[in-house]
Amino acid sequence: MVAGHEVSAWRPSVPGVVEVFHARFTEHSYPMHVHDVWTLLIVDDGAVRYDLNRREHGTPHDTVTLLPPHVPHNGSPATEHGFRKRVLYLDLTQLDESLIGAAVDGPDIVDPMLRERLGQLHAALAHRSNGLEAESRLALISERLRAHLRPRAAAVPSPRAKAARGVAHDLRDLLDARLRDGLTLTEAAKLVHAHPTHLVRAFTSTFGIAPHQYVTSRRITRARRLLLAGRPPSEVASTTGFYDQSHLTRHFRRHVGTTPGRFGRQGNTATQP
Repeated sequence: MVAGHEVSAWRPSVPGVVEVFHARFTEHSYPMHVHDVWTLLIVDDGAVRYDLNRREHGTPHDTVTLLPPHVPHNGSPATEHGFRKRVLYLDLTQLDESLIGAAVDGPDIVDPMLRERLGQLHAALAHRSNGLEAESRLALISERLRAHLRPRAAAVPSPRAKAARGVAHDLRDLLDARLRDGLTLTEAAKLVHAHPTHLVRAFTSTFGIAPHQYVTSRRITRARRLLLAGRPPSEVASTTGFYDQSHLTRHFRRHVGTTPGRFGRQGNTATQP
């Protein structure tokens, strides 16, 4: 375990919950990254400072933070003694993509009842004694989140912005399809019929993250799931597109705050009856 870091992660047998992640960090900072699922976060001690969609936010006491999928964010301690947090990663069956815009506009939710229910759900997931209880609590939480996320009308983009977004989404589709094997910028530019420089600018402008950062964070997301499923780090490295285990470890530690081996062992221990 890294000094000042405590991490526990597991995948519960509750539909809709991709991962449970509990951590205490004193110095660790997350780089810009994305998830393909919703990140539902409560901070029990300290505070986190983060950027979402190029705007700075924080996690003041008693708030619930909801970070939407596909939108880049980072995170770092906002206090000298760091922070302690509990996170649920929820798939799109709980909150669909139509709610992403509202979550970007207001990721920090002040709702004491919602926060209390989240604490109760974490307790139920940690005890793993009553799946019905956890599923019931999750249903109430998802319903309350949807009530907070009132879709808002988006501004109509200009024709040039629309074209850039189209190229950016084409590149994202390519990167997702070639996540393991990867592809060069020159290859991507030929496939989407755009100049490489324009392609990078369009992607970064649209998603707020550079293409190479996006690929790394998506590979880390896939690695987390495989590690929690009991796959060894060496196998996970090759499966997710990293050169070798040391390459995976370097990026994993930066993104998650612990090594793949420790992360996998924590998950396997947590899922034992």
